[in-house]
Amino acid sequence: MSSDAIRWVRFSHVLLPLATPISDAKVLTGRQKPMTEVSFLFAEIETRDGHQGIGFSYSKRAGGAGQFAHAKEIAPAILGEDPNDIGKLWQKLVWAGASVGRSGLSTQAIAAIDVGLWDLKARRAGLPLAKLLGAHRDSVQCYNTSGGFLHTPIEAVKENATRSLENGIKGVKIKVGQPDSRIDLQRVEAVRKHLGDDVPLMIDANQQWDRATALRFGRAMEPYNLVWIEEPLDAYDVEGHAALAAALDTPIATGEMLASVGEHMELIKHRSADIIQPDAPRIGGITQFLKLATLADAAGLQLAPHFAMEIHLHLAAAYPAEPWVEHFDWLEPLFNESLETRDGRMVVPDRPGLGITLTEQARKWTVDSAEFGKRG
Repeated sequence: MSSDAIRWVRFSHVLLPLATPISDAKVLTGRQKPMTEVSFLFAEIETRDGHQGIGFSYSKRAGGAGQFAHAKEIAPAILGEDPNDIGKLWQKLVWAGASVGRSGLSTQAIAAIDVGLWDLKARRAGLPLAKLLGAHRDSVQCYNTSGGFLHTPIEAVKENATRSLENGIKGVKIKVGQPDSRIDLQRVEAVRKHLGDDVPLMIDANQQWDRATALRFGRAMEPYNLVWIEEPLDAYDVEGHAALAAALDTPIATGEMLASVGEHMELIKHRSADIIQPDAPRIGGITQFLKLATLADAAGLQLAPHFAMEIHLHLAAAYPAEPWVEHFDWLEPLFNESLETRDGRMVVPDRPGLGITLTEQARKWTVDSAEFGKRG
């Protein structure tokens, strides 16, 4: 029986600057401004027996300060608790902030703690997180997104795609969803011609089409043998996604913007996606992701987690059906360790836990921090 207990938690609000302002379809349609930074909430946890873990959540454009504030309010609830009881602690943290609900910002704050507890458990066991969960594979096929944003000229997109393949990444995703869909079509044609027919290619409209536009463009995409069309409609239009998935041969992928397991259950219920794209930090952490993965597997869905490859590589490796993981190089300055891509696949590291530690640069980018309890 465990006699260990959580004795110390530190939260860090870190702002990661992006080298170039990032634009997708939401920017070109006037709904958002270009993204210049990503906000992270890091949770560092230590137990009475000296075991440590680190987890993180994140937000883009807004919400980072809110996640940090909520985490500070609920953190005292886990001091003195057994770190093994992760499911129990998730519930305790939810109830500590129950008046603000069980999705969105509140559970995204919990996610940083939850991920940290899973990292701690795997570190203590001396296992990579994927092995602790029960891995089906030691590597996962991966694709690159960061080289295909809409602010990037098409010639640079093609160069980025070539570089990704040379770096051992299997597939390429590019952004679409511009007000003039003819430009989207030209970009898809150019990249497919550049890559050839055998390289996996995905497109992502970031929720910017209505149903009629999505159907017309989806039909126009059939000859390009896409792996999937991502977020063609509003994230909560489960019926529209279901109709589109039934009408097209090209698979439909969505889910990254949903903020709870319950919201994803609607996608599954309505058969709204062929490929489900949950984001562990957005839905409340690894505890919630595992619940959703069980439901998705039972429904026969493919899995392609969104962003945060440092977490999702392990979770994808533990999914029964062959998944995809998204390669983003944006987070690399935050961690002393890097993930290896080889022969089109991302390799699960043999380091215990998530296998990450924060860089000194990440510490320098910290804009606020708070500690609870006392370190040994």
